[in-house]
Amino acid sequence: MPTAEYMTCMEVWGGNQTVDSSVVLAGLDAWVYSKPYDGADAGGDVHFVSSCATGRITRLLVADVAGHGETVSQIAGQLRTLMRRYVNYMDQGRFVRSMNQQFGAMAESGRFATAIVTTFFAPTRSLSICNAGHPPPILYDARSGQWMLLDAKSLGDRADTNLPLGISDEHNYQQFEVDLHPRDMILCYTDSLIESRDADGEFLGTDGLLQMMGDLPIDQPAQLIPQLLKKIESTYAGHLTADDVTVLLYRPNQPYTVPWIRKLAAPFRLLAGIMRGLLPGGPPIPWPEMSVPNIGGALFNPLNRLHHHEHPIKAPPSEK
Repeated sequence: MPTAEYMTCMEVWGGNQTVDSSVVLAGLDAWVYSKPYDGADAGGDVHFVSSCATGRITRLLVADVAGHGETVSQIAGQLRTLMRRYVNYMDQGRFVRSMNQQFGAMAESGRFATAIVTTFFAPTRSLSICNAGHPPPILYDARSGQWMLLDAKSLGDRADTNLPLGISDEHNYQQFEVDLHPRDMILCYTDSLIESRDADGEFLGTDGLLQMMGDLPIDQPAQLIPQLLKKIESTYAGHLTADDVTVLLYRPNQPYTVPWIRKLAAPFRLLAGIMRGLLPGGPPIPWPEMSVPNIGGALFNPLNRLHHHEHPIKAPPSEK
């Protein structure tokens, strides 16, 4: 069974090491499996989860960085720093642009990455998604009992596909938003899964992955990742051994409610983070996004409804 991590506010968890864990946050339950290539201590896949000062904003990142070893570990450390810097931002746009600039500065060394960045806002159960050249996430729609690809085009958006990070400093990264419902689930992964082969020796692809997910029982989410990996490994010899493997699964948990004592403590947590950032060699200062829902919504829940994004596309329920 995966080990359990209980995240507190203003925390960033993850890296590029081997892990098999469950993560419990305000508003979300998550399960993470990551295994670097060839038994290495650290690989080219990077995963991070962060929680804001109030616990309303959860950011989840899965990235596939070109290369392996110590260089990628350094990049993982830089991504952790960025996660901390923007931990209190509802809009993930500035975080993604900063990641792109970071990889752009390493262009001469050939460093780039694909990434899927998602931000879950617990009061409204809205999920913002930015895909930088990464395999698309998969959504389990509990109302229809169906798994579906979660990308802008499948939801009716005409936005161009985002480039991988580090390819162009001028690229304007697009994002879109979906509403999650109780028992919905999101599966993010790296390309080792879809580049596995089916029983005929053909690439599994996203269609094959969707079919496999549809064949698995969903009543125990903690078992979905190990069941999926076991199914892929048994389909064709040598699967999941030639590359890093990372899978992240998460779902909304109980209705989001915050006791008043926790709301009142949020400014003090934020102040403590700012004070640590002011110390010599301290972490980046986690300035909050200056918006009405972010600041006012921490105390008055109706203000959270003002939260919106640049591309608010709602996922339609699939029909059985």
